[in-house]
Parts: sequence; C-alpha cells; structure tokens
Amino acid sequence: MNNNKIRIIPAIDIIDGKCVRLSKGNFDTKIIYNDNPVDVAKSFEDHGIEYLHLVDLDGAKTGRIVNHKVLEAIATKTNLKIDFGGGIKVSDDIKIAFESGANQITGGSIAVNDAQKFLRWIECFGPDKMILGADFNPYKNGAKIAISGWKKESTEDLLPFIYNYLQNKISYVVCTDISKDGMLSGPSFEVYKQILEHCNVKENKNHIKLIASGGISEFDEIPKLAELGCEGVIIGKAIYEDRISLKQLENYIIS
Repeated sequence: MNNNKIRIIPAIDIIDGKCVRLSKGNFDTKIIYNDNPVDVAKSFEDHGIEYLHLVDLDGAKTGRIVNHKVLEAIATKTNLKIDFGGGIKVSDDIKIAFESGANQITGGSIAVNDAQKFLRWIECFGPDKMILGADFNPYKNGAKIAISGWKKESTEDLLPFIYNYLQNKISYVVCTDISKDGMLSGPSFEVYKQILEHCNVKENKNHIKLIASGGISEFDEIPKLAELGCEGVIIGKAIYEDRISLKQLENYIIS
C-alpha cells in the first residue's frame, strides 16, 4: 500500500451477546469489556473507522452461527463494513450472516475440513465476499493451521495452505498468530513477511490482501505492518486496554 497506509479494523468478539476478549483463544481468560457491542461499534465509527472484525465466539465453540442478532444490530445502527466469522460451517449460516448485514465472511475451520464447500462459497458469493482465516500456531521450523475455535491443530502448513487458496481465487486472508492473540506482545512481523514473499511471486495470479491479527500492542506497530505490505490490521485488546487510542487511529486514517 502507498504512503504506509493500512486498513484499520477493530475487533469485537462476542460471547453471550457481550463484547469480550480472550488470551490465546482460551475461554477461561474471558474479560467482558462492554455489555453493549453496538455502543462499542458506534464509538469506532465516531472516530472515522469504516471497518469491523466481528467474531461469534459462541459460534466458534458450538460450530454454528449464534450471535447473528448482534451482527444485525451493528449493521443496522452503523455504516461499518463488517467481516464476520465464527462457527460458519453450513450454507444456511452463511446466508444468515449475509442477510444480517455482513459484508464479508471469514472461513477458517471450514477451509481446512471441507475445502470443496469453501471453494463453492468463493465461486457463489465472489472472492471479495470471502476471507480465508489462516490462524496458526508457530514452531521453530514453520507453523500449522489451527481449527475448531483453536482447540485443534490441523496438518496444514501455513504457507502452502494460503498459497493454494490464492490459486483458487481467494484474495483476502486474515492471519492470526494464536500464541500472540490477546497477549499485547507485538505482531508476528517475520511470519507476515514470509507470507508476503512466498505468495506474491510472479507466477501467482492473485495478489494477496493480507490482514495481520494477533499481538498488536502499540500504535507504532501499525505503520510497520503497512510498510511490510499488509493490507489491513485487526486491533483488539490494545484498544480496550487503552494501549492504542481511537484518537490515534482517527488521526492515522485522515492523515
């Protein structure tokens, strides 16, 4: 992206209709930050933010859409462009999500467990409507894709998993380092660099739109991710813990 710009995408994670954050996806670490996710979404919009990453954690846990009413309320009462994920496994759920106001749907576990179904969704709804969720556990010599609300590890290696979907028309990829998520320990710059170098080769038809997620802890990390070539950044706990202010994000957006 030019001029070190990057899409700012705050996160709202939902359990029991409330705005929460977890650490490393562990439900036992749940902190409730607000009982009214709509108010949180409105505060983002009031500061010039246009995008929202909305995660149905109840859905991720149960394997079916649960909090679509929260999605509908935010979509109705704001103009935010919402990407929605969490537990979407069947076509009926994806239909509910779009009808409830989602602009994009993130598929993670389904992209591993039923690639043919996920590819049909890409074909049916279009690649701009679908986001590949590539959440990973890092290791010394690589990373494996995690599934089922991060409770299970697949056999899929991170880089070829993303690259193969790029060959099948997907462009948007949300990549979360589970070991850093909610830990305020800084993002995985090196992993994102590897992904971009691996995927943006000349013979690749689709240019990856990589959205960094997990570990964002301070404002200065955002332009560094932009400089790497990330298309977007998801920010969660750093906002809720006042490590990054909405005013800082507003100034960055309009600068």
